[in-house]
Amino acid sequence: MDYGSLFSVILIIIAISLFFSFVPVMLWITAMASGVYIGLTTLIGMRLRRIIPARIVNPLIKARKAGLNVDISQLETHYLAGGNVDRVVDALIAAQRANIDLVFERAAAIDLAGRDVLEAVQMSVNPKVIETPEVSAVCKDGIEVKVIARVTVRANIDRLVGGAGEETIIARVGEGIVTTNGSAENHKEVLENPDMISNTVLSKGLDAGTAFEILSIDIADVDIGKNIGAALQIDQAEADKKIAQAKAEERRAMAVAAEQEMKARVQEMKAKVIEAESQVPLALAEALRSGKMGFMDYYMLQNIEADTKMRRSLRGDDLKENGGDKE
Repeated sequence: MDYGSLFSVILIIIAISLFFSFVPVMLWITAMASGVYIGLTTLIGMRLRRIIPARIVNPLIKARKAGLNVDISQLETHYLAGGNVDRVVDALIAAQRANIDLVFERAAAIDLAGRDVLEAVQMSVNPKVIETPEVSAVCKDGIEVKVIARVTVRANIDRLVGGAGEETIIARVGEGIVTTNGSAENHKEVLENPDMISNTVLSKGLDAGTAFEILSIDIADVDIGKNIGAALQIDQAEADKKIAQAKAEERRAMAVAAEQEMKARVQEMKAKVIEAESQVPLALAEALRSGKMGFMDYYMLQNIEADTKMRRSLRGDDLKENGGDKE
């Protein structure tokens, strides 16, 4: 064999390989064997539109085998919109088996909205139980009651697009539990009649605007918590005590300040007395200089002062002997 023939064989092999890699012939054969006719041009068109043919053909085969009237263009449109074609077809098959009225457009809208349409159909057949976290509420007697509830819900397919999710259900049920326990006169009522909580919560229509329908609310556990009322009273009494102590300390500080002020005033008066006494010798000297007072008068004044001091000292001795105080 010459080089030209070898080269031609290689080119033929490469062309055949490129053809089979671009055109899913085996997938086309599988579809034909399943009774689903799809032209090779349609498969080539999928390649050109950057659609993986297996993502469309396999769900189409399942849909046709299940008796669903689904067009290939609908599947391509949903795939190009970013939807999960296989999950939508499985949901349609499950809905048909469960005798649930679900069309392709509704299922595709639910899938594009971010909901799991297959799980929604399964929840319509087999309701789901949602357990709330522990919800604490305080009765009128101040006792804390802790409640855990189990909410049985069923998916409402008509409200899956735009309806609230499980978090809203849990929040609304928790709010209902708090309201019911808060309106109870004492915690014994809640312990004796736990169904009071479920009946009150159910009557509020908590599933309005959500993607679910509440079938039942069952109280799983009821526990007694702290005595919140007593704790609040203790805290209030402690706060009042601290306020009273602060006011007493304020009054004591004011009294101490007033005492210090009075001591300062006493010292001030003593200073004034000493100042006045210091003026007496000056006045005597001025009187002697001006002739208003003689030396004999001064000596008599000194004698009187000495006599007064002597009398005071004697009087003080007498008081001491009699057990008295000075002055």
